[in-house]
Amino acid sequence: MKHRLSDGLEIYYEYYPLPDPQKPVLVFLNGLTQSTMSWAFFLNALKSTHNILLLDLVFQGLSDKKGSFRSFDQHAADVRSLMDTLGITKCVPIGISYGGAVAQRFLVNHNDYCEKAVIISSFAHKTVYFDALGHSWKSALQAGGYPLMLDVMLPSVLAPTYFENPLIPIEQMRQMRLGLNEDKEAILKLMQATETSGDYRPYLQKVKQKVLVIQGDYDPLTTPLMGKAMADALPNSEFVCLPRKGHTLNLEAIPECLALLQKFLTD
Repeated sequence: MKHRLSDGLEIYYEYYPLPDPQKPVLVFLNGLTQSTMSWAFFLNALKSTHNILLLDLVFQGLSDKKGSFRSFDQHAADVRSLMDTLGITKCVPIGISYGGAVAQRFLVNHNDYCEKAVIISSFAHKTVYFDALGHSWKSALQAGGYPLMLDVMLPSVLAPTYFENPLIPIEQMRQMRLGLNEDKEAILKLMQATETSGDYRPYLQKVKQKVLVIQGDYDPLTTPLMGKAMADALPNSEFVCLPRKGHTLNLEAIPECLALLQKFLTD
């Protein structure tokens, strides 16, 4: 389904409510060039016990690709707009990487909507190496479009162990991504949100809710040290580092992440 925002742009979403709508809604927020399809395994495992909302942010997946650059704060406001339309008043934002940065802004800017939160493979501050990887992705995108960017990106977002024993074959993963990311300008606008973001750790100190922070110890992009720094900034956080896992944990570490989520949600 589509939700029209105040500026006329539309975002794609899938809502799976339980008969008991009073339970908080799990709101899944995608990585940079991911879509709602990236959460398929989580949806199948959780939809019988939890209300679930999947969505593509503006410039992602099946949402509008036109319009001006959006900051992480503006993305968070778009999520709030969708929730208000659906009558959702309590949620657990669950964001990975780019979506984790949006989840942090939602926690701070729309705190009264949040019961808990889960942030996966994300960042509250950037390092020189993080920026260097981002620059290499952008250069590849500008030189050869998303196919070249994906070839450059995959080795830095998937652990070596995943290439050896992939849950989803690498070529199948490439084809799934390519079909939804044909608009180079849309990806550049997404990347601009990261490029213009500053150190968000001081803002996270205001958050009182429990937050689960999950990282992979083979992640060169958002390193365990970056994840730990984010967790340390949150007053009520739990930090988990998964061994031999990389950055794309919603594909690389599905059983591990589901176990952590289910425990965190029922505590």
